[in-house]
Amino acid sequence: MGVGRSYCIALVGLNGYIVEVEADIGQTLPAFVILGLPDAALNEAKERIRSAAQNSGIPLSRRKITANLIPASLPKRGSGFDLAITMAVLRAAEDIRSIDGTVFIAELGLDGRLRPVRGILPAVMAAVQAGYPEIVVAEANVAEATLVPGAHVRGYRTLARLAYDFGADPKELALDYDPPAGDPGDENDGAVGIVPDLSDVSGQSEARRALEVAAAGSHHMLLTGPPGAGKTMLAERLPGLLPDLADKAAMEVTAIHSLAAVRSSTGTLLRRPPFENPHHSATAAAIIGGGSGLPRPGAASRAHRGVLFLDEAPEYERRVLDALRQPLESGELVIHRSAGTAAYPARFQLVLAANPCPCGKASGKGMDCTCTAIMRRRYFGRISGPLLDRVDIQLQVERVSLADFGQAGTEEGTEAVAGRVLAARQRQADRLGAFGIETNSQVPGRTLRGELRLPPGATRILDTALERGILTARGYDRVLRLAWTLADLDHSKTPTADHIGQALGLRQATAMA
Repeated sequence: MGVGRSYCIALVGLNGYIVEVEADIGQTLPAFVILGLPDAALNEAKERIRSAAQNSGIPLSRRKITANLIPASLPKRGSGFDLAITMAVLRAAEDIRSIDGTVFIAELGLDGRLRPVRGILPAVMAAVQAGYPEIVVAEANVAEATLVPGAHVRGYRTLARLAYDFGADPKELALDYDPPAGDPGDENDGAVGIVPDLSDVSGQSEARRALEVAAAGSHHMLLTGPPGAGKTMLAERLPGLLPDLADKAAMEVTAIHSLAAVRSSTGTLLRRPPFENPHHSATAAAIIGGGSGLPRPGAASRAHRGVLFLDEAPEYERRVLDALRQPLESGELVIHRSAGTAAYPARFQLVLAANPCPCGKASGKGMDCTCTAIMRRRYFGRISGPLLDRVDIQLQVERVSLADFGQAGTEEGTEAVAGRVLAARQRQADRLGAFGIETNSQVPGRTLRGELRLPPGATRILDTALERGILTARGYDRVLRLAWTLADLDHSKTPTADHIGQALGLRQATAMA
């Protein structure tokens, strides 16, 4: 007997690493040892593997089995290594033929069936990039695994059938066992809800225009107004205005949702921008990502290429809100924990909603408001100035008038607005493609003051605001980005002084400015 070898993938964030699984059968008393920094779920694989092999008709050797996962210094977690370890042990016992560089990714049930695991899409992507295109997964993961170009995927429902295809003696194999086709506990129903339409929002012409600008340039928003003014309705309709995701972006989003186990294996990429709406009691780990061991993706990463909506923003812990400052600038979250470091993409549109005061009655004349000035200051003080400085559009949303409320069904719908947004995005792509940039919100300051520099006459109002301290240097650049988006929506080649004035008004329209 020699050393059996197979291959699997260890995921650290969205990055996958090839793991070589070695198995050796010794001459000492029965034992099963797994080396290579396994976590608790991986250590439990020993009992799953023994039972699965026994019930599949290919019992493991009664001697000491040692499985080594290389590189040994890389932390391994999860049950996705079950199948690779089993195949390496069977190869060491010469129960199957050579595995020939095949990557195995699946969990084993005690009855010998192959169960799906999460994160299959980034794992298969990593295997193909590392030069291992031959992949074996559970049948329930096949649809998702085949989304990766260049992958040669085979799906199996039982270990017995897999061992048979790799040369095991069919006499003792439990080939007649036919497990249930699905695993309800592992798959979501994948139901797609009705997309909210912008025509449902009565009145609010200024807010609707701001929402269109935000969608066209991928700008962040703050909506401040009394309860019932329509802030949540507006935010929920923003994803419907965004264009479908391109192939690369769709692959990124699908990989994150696969790793987070929030989608079913439908065999299609997620083409619509995601929408995340966490409760204000969510912790920093829930929003940013984290957890015990290697960090898991949070709501900010799940909202990648989509919208992260924080309703009642002042009710969130301040440290949670401030943790969003870094991804708003870089579009990436790098989370450090004692067990390792994980990097997740997080280029999302942030939408904040807040009441004008703790009681919510300070809008208009504010005659019914019982909050003191100190209470209001403390309420809004939970949203730090550095975070607000990164929010391009800061809008005051007033109550809907009776005249607007009675005109239901006459407002412009999502389809018409989304068409203008798509046209504006195309103009941005034509202008910014040479810089490797997709939207106006991503244009760096050096480009705004370089290749895209506007004449001094157009920026005079911004220069004055910066000199008086009304705007920071970051705010100056963000107003310019807004102005370019307004110009794109108006089919203008470059922003005019009027566009810059509108952009400055959108940034300072809230009572908090």
